[in-house]
Amino acid sequence: ELLDSLSARFRKALDRSLVPVAESLRYEFPEDLPITSHVETIREKLKENQVVIVCGSTGSGKTTQLPKIALAAGCGRSGRIGCTQPRRIAASSLARRVAGELGAEFGNQVGYKVRFDDRTADRTVVKFMTDGILLAETRDDPMLYQYDCVILDEVHERSLNVDFLLGYFKLLLPKRPDLKLIISSATLESERLAAFFGGAPVEEVEGRLFPIEDCWIEPGEDEELTDTVARGVTFINDMDPHGDILVFLPGEREIRDCAEMLNGRKFPNTEILPLFGRLSAGDQQRVFNPSRFRRIVLATNVAETSLTIPGIRYVVDSGLVRLSRYNPRTRIQELRAEQI
Repeated sequence: ELLDSLSARFRKALDRSLVPVAESLRYEFPEDLPITSHVETIREKLKENQVVIVCGSTGSGKTTQLPKIALAAGCGRSGRIGCTQPRRIAASSLARRVAGELGAEFGNQVGYKVRFDDRTADRTVVKFMTDGILLAETRDDPMLYQYDCVILDEVHERSLNVDFLLGYFKLLLPKRPDLKLIISSATLESERLAAFFGGAPVEEVEGRLFPIEDCWIEPGEDEELTDTVARGVTFINDMDPHGDILVFLPGEREIRDCAEMLNGRKFPNTEILPLFGRLSAGDQQRVFNPSRFRRIVLATNVAETSLTIPGIRYVVDSGLVRLSRYNPRTRIQELRAEQI
């Protein structure tokens, strides 16, 4: 009872402090994003339903625009709008971008929280975080009273954290009729999600369609992965000097080796930019900043979802990803490079 009383007092204080902040934010929707034509429909569904499911492929704009749609639907007044991401880099970079679009101060009205890095304030209305952070918050605040809307993004990745959160909200929502839940997914598993949440409405958003041409490069005999990738990048650079190149590699070691190899080839007017989870926030931000040079971005799968890097014309995919797997024989987690 004491905990419930304290939580109620916290909610009232948060309510008084967030209303003027939420009302001061401006939310305009870019006309070139596919989700913009669905804004009114999603807003009305969110007003009339506790759970809304949004399906949209990469480039539809759902990740950056859903928090703004929630604001337009009246959320962010009696509690924060929380938006989960599967990766730290996505949470931090999206917070910066959405803060700019809302005309808000980053780290104040819009912020993020990841492990060992909390860039939020008492006046934070839109809070980006990893799904692990939200899961950890359920221990101290099992009713999630600090939120009046939660957006679970990239649900199609189906991590243990996401699956646990889906089950948790299934039990929590009947106890919190004032709490709104938006589930965002890039794949069409919407019917299963809708059935799980008692027939929740689904909005499907089309993605941006571009003509895509696939080319294959066979690895040479006894050729290292980084050599094959560097050969592919060199082929693209010789064929067309315009447009940025995004290269997917399984891990930090391969990125560093490939960067060293490409720097040795001394491509003219070219920047080699690494992108992986352990980079500092400043180095990560470099891939989103405009440049007068061609950029070759060497990234792990952190660049695969949530993040849209501007200027990319070519993609080189190694076909490998490093994943953490539980080994039942040794009873420990192992980091393995696996084929996609």
